Amino acid sequence: MKRCGWVENTFDEYIHYHDTEWGVPVHDDQTHFEFLTLESAQAGLSWATILRKREGYRKAFENFNIQKVASYDEKKVELLMNDASIIRNKLKIVAAVNNAQRFIEIQEQFGSFDKYIWDFVNGETIVGHWKVHTDCPATTKESDALSKDLKKRGFKFLGSTTVYAHMQAAGLVNDHTVDCFRYQELINQ
Repeated sequence: MKRCGWVENTFDEYIHYHDTEWGVPVHDDQTHFEFLTLESAQAGLSWATILRKREGYRKAFENFNIQKVASYDEKKVELLMNDASIIRNKLKIVAAVNNAQRFIEIQEQFGSFDKYIWDFVNGETIVGHWKVHTDCPATTKESDALSKDLKKRGFKFLGSTTVYAHMQAAGLVNDHTVDCFRYQELINQ
């Protein structure tokens, strides 16, 4: 079975993530919040590192319950700083709490975060036509616009590259290479 080149020589969870999650259109706000939190935690690190800590994040952030994370105080942040199952970077932990609060504001304004974010791609997955994964861009005009808007709304650790990674993960973009078995499967969904 042919997969995207970036999956070669990786571990089982990485392959499973590629085969079952990456690029599948997300329309659930809690999943959007989980992906955004994990992608912002990745800044400066590898996705493999984050995937290995994903279960720790689920536990630490109460299964990415947006309301609960938004209510975290300084005491909770300090507890998380001592949790070896996540990335213990205070700025990233504080950003996750802040981003949960901003996420709720978007939900209140647009009815859901999902409606808000899919508007940046006119409600349809953008399909790449990459022969090799290294041809795939790190940012696009859509990720630039979304990142700029998120920053204007007060989000942290969500630059255009991180936002583009979210767009890929959440299926706003299908960047599987054309020879990958998931490319056509996702187009046919």
